[in-house]
Amino acid sequence: MKNYLILIILLFSVKSIAQNASKETFQKNKYELALSYLKKSEYVKALDLFSLASKIKPENKIGQESLREIDTLKEILRKDVLEKISGTWLVTGDKPIWTVKTSENFNNQKVDKLVEVAQDKILFYEQDRASKVKKLIKTEDLLYFNTDRADSLYSAFILSDGRVWDCIFDEDIRIMRAINIAKHGKKGIQKITENNPEVYFVRMK
Repeated sequence: MKNYLILIILLFSVKSIAQNASKETFQKNKYELALSYLKKSEYVKALDLFSLASKIKPENKIGQESLREIDTLKEILRKDVLEKISGTWLVTGDKPIWTVKTSENFNNQKVDKLVEVAQDKILFYEQDRASKVKKLIKTEDLLYFNTDRADSLYSAFILSDGRVWDCIFDEDIRIMRAINIAKHGKKGIQKITENNPEVYFVRMK
């Protein structure tokens, strides 16, 4: 009976070692692939892979080095995002402006909503279409959402109401789509995985 128990323990030990070795191999492959994308300046792909590598075995050397690469890439990509979204945007609705209902609603409204993105602030305005008088509604600090250092999320912002918005751009940076992906409240971060609220913008200047 004693020998049988020893055999079981040995089998579990061998299985555990094999699983760890398999994880480390997988982690190394993802890390090296991330480095190859980094050399080609494909930063988003590199970030995704470094994020994956860092989560497989966060405590080892590759996991820690992946985290450092993530920090660097997020800084680079956020600088690029800020350059793209800086300026004034016209809110067109919660669906693309080319949809019939959204287009009709937008054309019939008497007050436009404008969002101005500066270096460290987001300013919200309302502008009367007839008089062109613009009124500042509120100002928000421009804060990136970064609760998990290891994740690959770099273009999301958190507002004072706790809502987290991720920004997506078209190729010529004339249209922006913001998706509400999470809410930070008393219960912590609550991810929104379906029926996410959205807002569409058109660049003014």
